[in-house]
Amino acid sequence: MLNGVVAEVVALVAGIFLVATASASLIRTTVLPRAVPSRLSVLVGRGLVYRGVVRISNLFQSYESKDRILSYGAPLALLSLLATWLLLFLFGYGLILWPLTEEGFFQALRESGSSLLTLGFAGRDGVARTIVYFLAASTGLIVVALQIAYLPVLYQAFNRREALVSILQSRAGAPAWGPEILARAQMINLVDELPALYGDWERWTAEVMESHTTYTVLIWFRSPHPLRSWLLALLATMDSAAMYAALAPGRVPPEARLCLRMGFTCLRNIAEVLHIPYDPDPFPDDPIQLTFEEFRGGVGRLQEMGFPMERTTEEAWPHFRGWRVNYEQIAYSLADAMSAPPGPWSGPRTHLAGVTIVPQRPANRRPDDRQDHNPKASRSGWFA
Repeated sequence: MLNGVVAEVVALVAGIFLVATASASLIRTTVLPRAVPSRLSVLVGRGLVYRGVVRISNLFQSYESKDRILSYGAPLALLSLLATWLLLFLFGYGLILWPLTEEGFFQALRESGSSLLTLGFAGRDGVARTIVYFLAASTGLIVVALQIAYLPVLYQAFNRREALVSILQSRAGAPAWGPEILARAQMINLVDELPALYGDWERWTAEVMESHTTYTVLIWFRSPHPLRSWLLALLATMDSAAMYAALAPGRVPPEARLCLRMGFTCLRNIAEVLHIPYDPDPFPDDPIQLTFEEFRGGVGRLQEMGFPMERTTEEAWPHFRGWRVNYEQIAYSLADAMSAPPGPWSGPRTHLAGVTIVPQRPANRRPDDRQDHNPKASRSGWFA
């Protein structure tokens, strides 16, 4: 008799714990407007589902195939989290009902599921049971209602994010590359429009910081185009602003510095949510992974277009490094975790070792071009 009472108490406590755990995760994930991620969502979404998708993508060789598989990671994580909440509520209310029924745990699960999904095919009389039935039915309705409200919010934030990322492709190539922004601005006489560009990206970065720290699953949603990435677009914009400030300090607009400040503030907030370590106050001469030779190559691209410079490459390098040290470590860690397109100046990828994708550029055609001298570009030219 005593063992039976102990079992009922343990079942009741376990049921309350499961319901409370699922409720806390649901509130933190869908309702709470603050960067307080749920441990359950991290465990299920990023720990199990997304890592499983990454392992499946490793079975494929081409980047396009990997990207196609990885694009399912975030949506599957969302669906898995919804299923996890429902299962926790199902078993939680089932354990609460178990001491109230004589037919055993399976019957308690039937009653829990019938109430949770508002089916009403199983139930018994009794005040305590009725209270649990109503609680389970209310929980099922709330979960579904929150999901219906949650998904549009996510996709609206995703669409706002991707609009500016898509616009940047014509300025920075795909994958985005910082020097390309300045080079193309010079090539088509749009240098005077760069302040507006940096102003737009300062506001965009603030929106991304708020949305991606509150709804962390947005971090893992990939762009519709396999060579675009919100992270690489932000990194390219920041690199272009840092190069502008380092090479032409007398001409750089204040919007570029504001964009840089907002950019690494955004990355640091995301790093804190994802528990990515970083130095909050690095020295300007701290080492970075980008080499001087890579920087020289980017400056060479600007020199080809005739971008006006006030400093030599050697003089500009310490200033550029002083800016980049604030955000490079976080950007590289995020790019690796997301398996972002391996564009230049974006760090190595664990799952794309040795692969670098050359930014795509639109061909600069003229009426007098001859086809034998200027053949059409091939997609195989992506990789270097």
